Amino acid sequence: MVLLDFSPYQLVIIGIIFMWTGFVRTGLGFGGAALGLPLMLFVQNNPLLWLPIIATHLLFFSALTLANRLHNVDWNYLGKSVIYIIPPAIVGVFGLVNFPLLWLNTFIYSITLFYGFIWLLNRGIQSQHGWVDRILLILGGYIAGISLTGAPLMVAVYMRNVDKSKLRDTLFVLWFILVGIKMSTFIALSVDLHFMSAVALLPIAAIGHFMGLRAHSLIVRNDLVFKRWIGGGLIIVSILGLCELYKTTLLENLANHFS
Repeated sequence: MVLLDFSPYQLVIIGIIFMWTGFVRTGLGFGGAALGLPLMLFVQNNPLLWLPIIATHLLFFSALTLANRLHNVDWNYLGKSVIYIIPPAIVGVFGLVNFPLLWLNTFIYSITLFYGFIWLLNRGIQSQHGWVDRILLILGGYIAGISLTGAPLMVAVYMRNVDKSKLRDTLFVLWFILVGIKMSTFIALSVDLHFMSAVALLPIAAIGHFMGLRAHSLIVRNDLVFKRWIGGGLIIVSILGLCELYKTTLLENLANHFS
């Protein structure tokens, strides 16, 4: 069980992070992975450790949330949009499995840094044209395939095309589809799913999940303030993560050079 490899101090940090991802996932309706994965990489900088656990939780909590909400899904737009999302998402999953660790972590922190700036500056990702929608869906699908952090790009399109009352439930179905594809690919490629670790962390994530459900209306009413605070935090985390990543890489290269 992978969690046994961590110290008690690290386990406490991991628990807090997964509680946070559960809160964000239901509080905003998206962004659990985007706001949680960069923090997880500080504990262990291997995305293939964390992403299967995040994916398992997404499948579980999406199914739980949607159990009595499928009638509130915009199936028409979902069907139109997934044809642009799924193919690049599959390509992204193969990139996740095959890209060097340095590239993957740089990609994840760079995407997170981008989100941080647009949220802090209240710029948002907006689309007013169909062709821009398609580009955002393709990019979001690819990023979701690599790191499950493509949600903000796809949400920008869905917000324009899906009624607000149906938005969160429609997005949960989309996340369920994308995560199902990712997990199927992991299984086909014999990637360790760390299933027991995911199960062990479920009760902790569930606390955040139900806190997010209760706070959803409050967050939506104060969306700008919430995102600005989160944006500032993401910028700090991403810059620190990139600095640590390249400092470690530089030291390793120097050690190899002089060894």
